[in-house]
Amino acid sequence: MSIDPQTAQAPLGITPSQTIGPFFAYALTPRAYGGSELATGTVAAEGVAGERIRIVGTVYDGDGAPVGDAMLETWQADAQGRYNAAGNAGFTGFGRIEATAEGAFQIETIRPGPVAAPDGTMQAPHLSLSVFARGLLTRLTTRIYIEGEAANAADPVLALVPAQRRQTLIATREADGSFRFDIHLQGENETVFFAA
Repeated sequence: MSIDPQTAQAPLGITPSQTIGPFFAYALTPRAYGGSELATGTVAAEGVAGERIRIVGTVYDGDGAPVGDAMLETWQADAQGRYNAAGNAGFTGFGRIEATAEGAFQIETIRPGPVAAPDGTMQAPHLSLSVFARGLLTRLTTRIYIEGEAANAADPVLALVPAQRRQTLIATREADGSFRFDIHLQGENETVFFAA
């Protein structure tokens, strides 16, 4: 096969991944199309062992405006610090939440237990969180720690974050007993995100 140098094009270069766009309802949150959910913000059904907690929040963009097309995914251990433990019916450990038009979200779960880090040290109870939204080329990853957990002080991941920024990773208790965790994608109050 010969190539005519007059019509040959330069080889294609590396391109960035496609932005996920506001297309979540099509396959990931099919409720918008009358389908059944693959996963929801209810990570632990009623009756699952452990202290029930509710985490509420809003996703904000860099200008402080709510992001109404965000999708969140959570992953957590059960109250005993086990991931997807057999015999713990009603607990998946995984949640997928579609933000409302006002950027609001809610997670119904149980307070996770402490889990071991790869080096064997213990990590404070937390939920791993992925954020998908318009304009993001890849997901953002962060964690939700719970206010008042004594183990927060010794958590090896939280210790990597400058002290003045740690509060962006801690869900604070509201008057109604729920925990508030707002997500700021950019700006002065930007949530700490981790390379994954």
